Parts: sequence; structure tokens; C-alpha cells
Amino acid sequence: MPGQALELAYRSARRFVKNARLPSPRSRSQSPPVALTIAGSDSGGGAGAQADLKTFAALGLHGVSALTCVTAQNPRAVSAIQACRPEIVRAQIDAVFAELPPRAMKTGMLYSAAIIAAVAQALRDRPRLPLVVDPVMVATSGRRLLPRRAVETLERELFPLAALLTPNLMEAEVLLKRRLTSLADSRSAARELAGAYGCPALVKGGHLAGSDAGVDIYYDGECELALKAPYVRGLVTHGTGCTLSAAIAAYLALGHELADAVRRGKRFLSRAIAGRWTVHGHTVLSYFSPPH
Repeated sequence: MPGQALELAYRSARRFVKNARLPSPRSRSQSPPVALTIAGSDSGGGAGAQADLKTFAALGLHGVSALTCVTAQNPRAVSAIQACRPEIVRAQIDAVFAELPPRAMKTGMLYSAAIIAAVAQALRDRPRLPLVVDPVMVATSGRRLLPRRAVETLERELFPLAALLTPNLMEAEVLLKRRLTSLADSRSAARELAGAYGCPALVKGGHLAGSDAGVDIYYDGECELALKAPYVRGLVTHGTGCTLSAAIAAYLALGHELADAVRRGKRFLSRAIAGRWTVHGHTVLSYFSPPH
């Protein structure tokens, strides 16, 4: 009987392998595009480089990273943070470019003026690639994440290298030095940012008070897009900004034009929210929801 059971198991395994839809040897040998995230580490896995790398993987890319800081956090709170030395941030970027050159990049939390300057210099030393700058400076809670001096360095050193800026409403307020309280404000903000910094802007309006939808406004000097998705009230969705900018960078790495990459990135984020998981009572985005 043990021999018969083993033979049946063997035959069953052979049938499974024969019928399974495995990738062909050629497709397995093809090199996927590479995308780079330069961002902080979120130990809770909901945002930062962890969210970026999951986004890249979900979209079929090989993700690489240069960490700018390490945080001790979970969905409830950030309890500690340790910045990386600018030299090690630069060394990570150099190491990645030496063997795994990316097709597109994004930046997230850069933490300090010194790190921003090191990142900008590392990118200036190379041929220009599509760069999505998520200017992480104000959390959705309103907490400042970047000192004022570092904001000035960000504007001076990194924004000129960007293919796209993706500020949330509060970050746009910091850059424009005025309040934004309506959809009309978001539209004018996208135009002002694009004009001021010489690159397209995507103003994320997911946190606009009184709105029943999240409307992000994209403007590139000619084309304006209003990207709308239902707003789920009471839902805490940590990491949405990181995920959106990473998805846009991923689609740029896949060869899409910027406006199309923005549209596709927004759809990817909407699916990740719609397919969200609950992990130990906390809502987390689902990056591997079935694609449409």
C-alpha cells in the first residue's frame, strides 16, 4: 500500500506539472525593468520603501532601494527614527546603478537637507531618468516631517531633476504658502506648481475636507486631468501617497507616457484600497489584487 500511494502521488504531481500554466523558458529568462525607490523604511510595512517595493513587484518590476532613514513604527505610531548618513545613502545609489540600473526612480521621505543634497548630486552624476518626487514633508496627521531648511534644499536641488511632483494638499500648501480648501484650489495649485518648478505636478486631494471623493489634479503645462475615486469615510489607509508615486514610477519604467502612467497609477491605488486587508485589526493596502 505505501508503494501504491507513492505511485499515485507521483502520477498526480506529473499531471499537475504537465497542466500547470508555467511561464515559458524564454519569458523566465527575460529581464524585468528595474525601478529604484529612495525613501525611508517603515517597519510596519505599510508605507515607505516597503510599500514602494511591493508596488514594483505587483506591476512586474524588480525593485531596488536606497534607504534614507529607519523608523520604528506600526499602524498606530512612530516610536523612533534614525537617519542614515548621507554617505551611505549615496553608496546605496551607486551600488544599485553599478549592476542594476533602473529605468525610472522615485523619492519619498528624505529626512534632511544633507541627505537631499547627496541624493541630488548622485542623480546629477548620471544620465537623466524619469524621476517621480513625492515631497514627503507633512504627514496626513499634519505633523511636519521635513525641517524648513530641508524644504528649501528640496526645491533647489531635487525639484529641477523631477519628471513629476506629487504633493498632498498640505505639502502643496507649504510650497505655495497658502491654504487649499476646495477643488478649485487644487486645480490652481497644480498649475502654479508646474509653472514654478518647470515640471508637471499631481496634487493629491484625497484629504480635501467635505469631499465625497478623492480627486487628484494633474497638470503638465498643456493637459489637465481630474482623477476621481470614491472616498471611503473612516478608513485609515496608510501608505497611499507612497503607493501612488511608486506605481507612476513603475509605469514610467514600463515605457508609458507620463499622463498615462498617472492614470494607471491612480487605478492601481484604487484597486489596492478596494482590495484592502485587515491585519490584526489594522487596514492595509492589498498590492496583489487581481489586475484589471
